[in-house]
Amino acid sequence: MPAMSASVCKARRRVLTLLSEWGVDERCRADAELVVSELFTNAVRHTDSVKVTCEIRLTGQRLRLEVADQGCAETEPRARFSGIDEEGGRGLMLVGALAEEWGVRPDETGRGQVVWACLRRSGRTAAR
Repeated sequence: MPAMSASVCKARRRVLTLLSEWGVDERCRADAELVVSELFTNAVRHTDSVKVTCEIRLTGQRLRLEVADQGCAETEPRARFSGIDEEGGRGLMLVGALAEEWGVRPDETGRGQVVWACLRRSGRTAAR
């Protein structure tokens, strides 16, 4: 998707649609929605990317989300504590609170970064 803030909403919708089709439970879908939103937003705001990609994989009770940028971020993404007066800076703390684990690795080109997070499914689908 284009590295624009308008793409964040589209990425969330695509992920939610796919997870619903896969029968992923409501809580995991909500967590995935927030994680994708935070990771995609960071890629748009903090890199010079033209496009940002998102991949999701479901393996048993584990959901892996990956958001890749094209690079040139000033620093590697890391969780930080923000002051109460600051408007931003809490996204990766939220990701860390929701995910079993998360991390960063270089993309295939070595220029960009892939930020990933793994979520646990409850094993039950939402009531229909």
